[in-house]
Amino acid sequence: MTALGVALLLGACSSAPTRFYTLEGPVAQSAPASASMPYRIELMPVSIPEQVDQPQLVIRESADRVAVLEGEQWVSPLGDQIHTALSDDLVRQLGAQDAYGLPHARGQEVYRIKLDVRRFESMPGAYALISAVWSVHGKDARHVLNCAATIKQPVEAGYSALVQGHQQALAQLAADVAMTERGLARGVNPACP
Repeated sequence: MTALGVALLLGACSSAPTRFYTLEGPVAQSAPASASMPYRIELMPVSIPEQVDQPQLVIRESADRVAVLEGEQWVSPLGDQIHTALSDDLVRQLGAQDAYGLPHARGQEVYRIKLDVRRFESMPGAYALISAVWSVHGKDARHVLNCAATIKQPVEAGYSALVQGHQQALAQLAADVAMTERGLARGVNPACP
């Protein structure tokens, strides 16, 4: 076999490189929490649909067909990606520290946020969709607000554009959650966005 034949054979056996994506923005985008903030937030672990809870991007190809993209993967578990991106956005918008997993100072107010993503849908060149329900728990059991939102972000062609669409949808979701949390912190009964 000639050297050219061996090179072609080896080239045919090699696979395309895997590309990794993140929903987290650059660290420089996050502002530090204000030391004077009278409360903290506690964003609980995020639940996501089982069909997208895997390393690969899952895209919708048609009304009844999806594809799992082996060469396009999340850099860490999708639930962790959503949690970190949402936490970063909430910290930036509220100026409060996310104290999940940390001990709380006696008497310090903590608002617990629970998010359940019901749909995380990706259609390249069309849209990135997140449908979620969330609750914000205030000082005691009487201060609880349950809300839901579906955010559909139009996207251009390409997987990077699709991931950026999900980043934008998460930023909008964080703004909605932050609005409800601010209302509870002010002592009013806010309506869901």
